[in-house]
Amino acid sequence: MPEAHHEVTVEADSDVRLDLFVARWLGLSRTQAATLIATGCVLVDGRRQKASYRPEAGDHVLAVLQRQESRPVLGESIPLHIVFEDDCLLIVDKPAGMVVHPAPGNWTGTLVNALIGRTESLERVGPPERAGIVHRLDKDTSGLLLVAKSDRSHRLLSAALAARRITRVYGALSWGHLDQDRVIVDRPLARDPRDRTRMAVVQTGKAARTTFVRLARFDSVDLLRAHLHTGRTHQIRVHLASLGHPVVGDDTYGGGGGRRAVHLPTRRQFLHAAWMRFLHPETGQQIDVRSPLPEDLRASLAHVANTPSLIAHLDPLDVFDFYQLAATT
Repeated sequence: MPEAHHEVTVEADSDVRLDLFVARWLGLSRTQAATLIATGCVLVDGRRQKASYRPEAGDHVLAVLQRQESRPVLGESIPLHIVFEDDCLLIVDKPAGMVVHPAPGNWTGTLVNALIGRTESLERVGPPERAGIVHRLDKDTSGLLLVAKSDRSHRLLSAALAARRITRVYGALSWGHLDQDRVIVDRPLARDPRDRTRMAVVQTGKAARTTFVRLARFDSVDLLRAHLHTGRTHQIRVHLASLGHPVVGDDTYGGGGGRRAVHLPTRRQFLHAAWMRFLHPETGQQIDVRSPLPEDLRASLAHVANTPSLIAHLDPLDVFDFYQLAATT
């Protein structure tokens, strides 16, 4: 099996063990990293070290990984909520907890498996593991996701996304209170150099811009409309964390505590892709689709707003004037 060689020179003395350093660097679990170290697949300045070794400035770390053979992505019979579909594209309302793309640890049960199981032709749109998906949503983020049904549609929709002609707006609860009712965050993002499983504001990263509008201020949280002008990984989550107001329920970026106080389920973050607008790539028709808050987020919003009737409301975001696009630009 072919090997992949990864090398890095440590810039400063590390305050973590070698196994954790390798795990963060390569995006592995700590157990996987420890196994690589124990089997001699990780060398520091050409020598084997124990997992407890703490890398020092100037150390040259080499990791040799066996390349995984590509594996077929199989279609599965998984129910999907489709909110729009024609011969060109479809829009899925993804539930929280569903992974979008197959990857080690999640080869089955993903949105891609469900899409291929529903329409086998999607296997041939882009790489097999993407099945026509134009953008992505995090596992614990719910809401609208755009899928192309042909290579031509994928090219046109991807170009529209890159040119910022597809409007994507999210509903979020954030801890604490923003300094102003409208905040624009324009901060570049890249992999966190200290933890490769996370994103961070990095001056050499890719441009990222988000507009946040406060729709309501409650005791300990704000209800926000978040308008993505770019689509970087974890963009809304990192931008809010950089303001000191992480997304409620976001374990990765500091918002995971206090779920019980806002009646939010375990392993759920209050982030929902609620609204999408764009011109159809073939017909020019205006596509305007909305996804009401799912039941778990409705219950949380009703609790923090002290308004039990919101639980039964068809679309509680509408109560807070969420669908006012002029205010998001």
